[in-house]
Amino acid sequence: MSDTPKDLPPAAQRALAEAEERRKKAEAERAAMPKELGGRDGPEPVRYGDWEKKGIAVDF
Repeated sequence: MSDTPKDLPPAAQRALAEAEERRKKAEAERAAMPKELGGRDGPEPVRYGDWEKKGIAVDF
């Protein structure tokens, strides 16, 4: 069962439109930020609740 946006109720269509708007806004904000020099590679460590340096993980 594949729901296309036209098959969804109006409230669901509004929710999808709002989510797309939030994604575009977040992407624009991310693009507007200056590039970090000398930063860490890979995913943001704060997102996972710990930092890893030379194979040692430190939890906050």
